[in-house]
Amino acid sequence: MKVTKFGGTSVASAEQIRKVATIVADDVERKIVVVSAPGKRHSSDTKVTDLLIRLGETYLEKGYANEELEAVLRRYEEIAKGLELGQEIIDQIANDLHTRLTFNQSNPGAFMDQLKASGEDNNAKLIAAYLQTKGMNAVYVSPKEAGLLVSDEPGNAQVLPEAYDHLKKLRERDEMIVFPGFFGFSPDGALVTFPRGGSDITGAILAAGVKAELYENFTDVDSVFAANPNVVESPAQIRRMTYREMRELSYAGFSVFHDEALIPAFRQKIPVCVKNTNNPSSLGTMILAEREYFLNPVIGIAADKGFATIYVRKYLMNREIGFGRRLLQIIEDEGLSYEHIPSGIDDASVILRQEQLTDEIEHRILARIKEELCVDDVFVEKDFAMVMIVGEGMHNTVGISARATAALARAHVNIEMINQGSSEVSLVLGIHEKDADAAVRELYEEFFGGAEETVQ
Repeated sequence: MKVTKFGGTSVASAEQIRKVATIVADDVERKIVVVSAPGKRHSSDTKVTDLLIRLGETYLEKGYANEELEAVLRRYEEIAKGLELGQEIIDQIANDLHTRLTFNQSNPGAFMDQLKASGEDNNAKLIAAYLQTKGMNAVYVSPKEAGLLVSDEPGNAQVLPEAYDHLKKLRERDEMIVFPGFFGFSPDGALVTFPRGGSDITGAILAAGVKAELYENFTDVDSVFAANPNVVESPAQIRRMTYREMRELSYAGFSVFHDEALIPAFRQKIPVCVKNTNNPSSLGTMILAEREYFLNPVIGIAADKGFATIYVRKYLMNREIGFGRRLLQIIEDEGLSYEHIPSGIDDASVILRQEQLTDEIEHRILARIKEELCVDDVFVEKDFAMVMIVGEGMHNTVGISARATAALARAHVNIEMINQGSSEVSLVLGIHEKDADAAVRELYEEFFGGAEETVQ
């Protein structure tokens, strides 16, 4: 059995949904189909999820949102008519949206979850109806019916362990199941969404629940690339990579997967294949628990922007028991998460996402560090990028760091921080944001300049 997930661009229009139908009909093992909300049809288009967010925010503010509601309904009506479906499915979607707008607004987060989830939910109903017209034994199944139980955290749901016991029963069904991504239900019956991009999470959860032989993720690219095609011209395609490599690259800005998406599949060691809806014959990229390492120890290079550094200096810091714990406690007390903590004997840097650091929070943190830790110096620097060099083969290859630093020197990029975990799956280089693209291009040339069209 295969669980097959289609992203927003794969279901953005009637033309794309016809391609989906052809793909699922081509392989009888594709028994569970997970769908996103309709995405962009072209670069200047608006995703249905964004239309729904606009609808919800306007409704909360004004108590009505007729234009915004009409914009959502137009998208579904255009798709339904393009697929030659009757008025019944259009009316069903319209009634569903009107019902969701009557949801209790005293909890804005829960209200917005109801509306955002309708994108996937109604698209799953529409696609199931279309597959039935093509003679397939397809049926829409809701997360509530399937028992996809999640924590009651609007916009940040986490799957509960008992959900897997419920989901495994889907394997016994004869129909082709069309399942909406992005949301589940709390034990009390409340609809709750995963983080943005959560349809990938739904697909991986279902694959783990039914113990699928393969989880296919159809998107709009032929494979995962060794670097961002918007930065590096015609980067090499990656044919095989590990879960850990994909996780590192997702964290650093690779947009194929949400960085939490593969965890359920990873835990069950289910292989994942990234494929292109517009070119399904392409081999795609296989993501595995383990792989053999071939010529290149590095498999990908990525950069993510928007980091800040809290720099702390104190003479004999290394001899002060509990200094690091107390420093991190101050960060924790502000509800912040950190990314890296490179340190020396007399200094330490706490690197975190800049968006978390408001002026008020920054002022409180600096004041507490000065007062409670009696440091010699503390300040914040902003607008950093983290460049990641990723590859399982790095751990037994000499000279990766030397090659990376030499490449950045050639590009006249100053390195502010270097961090490498004990697993040596990735090497992280902190640089100024303005240098990020130049750094990625030079590092790509260093590690892939003579590479073939694909990377194993």
